[in-house]
Amino acid sequence: MFREMRRRKQTLEEDEVIAVLEKGKSGVLALLGDGDYPYAVPLSYVYYDSKLYFHGGKNGHKIDAIKKCEKASFCVIAQDRIIPEEYTTYFRSVIAFGKIRIMEDETEMRKAIMALAAKYHPTDSTQGRENVVSREWKPLCMIEFEIEHMTGKEAKELAGARKV
Repeated sequence: MFREMRRRKQTLEEDEVIAVLEKGKSGVLALLGDGDYPYAVPLSYVYYDSKLYFHGGKNGHKIDAIKKCEKASFCVIAQDRIIPEEYTTYFRSVIAFGKIRIMEDETEMRKAIMALAAKYHPTDSTQGRENVVSREWKPLCMIEFEIEHMTGKEAKELAGARKV
C-alpha cells in the first residue's frame, strides 16, 4: 500500500525516525481539503504512545477536512542546513501516514493534552499544567493521528558520513 523509498541508502532507521518525531517542535499536517485540494497546515504536536497528537479549536478548515477524510500525512523536518556552494541542503526529515480522528473520550483527551503540555513546558509542575488545561478545556479539540507507516530520510552526505 505504501511506496518503498527510492533512495534506500538515505533511509533512517526506525529508532532515528522516532527520535526525530520525539525531538521535533512542529510539523505540517496534510489533509484532503475543500474541493479535494490538498490542505497542509503547520502544527505543534507531541509523539506519545506511538501516536501523534495535536490540539486546536473545534471548528475550521482542519476540522472539516478531518471529518471528510480520515487519511492524512504529517511531515517533520529535523534539519535543513543550506549548503550554497553545492546548491542543496543537508536535510533530515520524517513523513508519517495514517488515520486521524477527533478525540471524544475526555480521559484520552486529558492524557494527550498533558503530554503535549509537558513537551512544550517541561519545567512547569503537573499542577501548573493541570491549571492551564482546566482553564482552556471547554474550547479545546484534541486530534489523534494513528501512524500506519512512517519513513525517514536524510541527505546522502549525512547518510554517508554517519555510516563511515
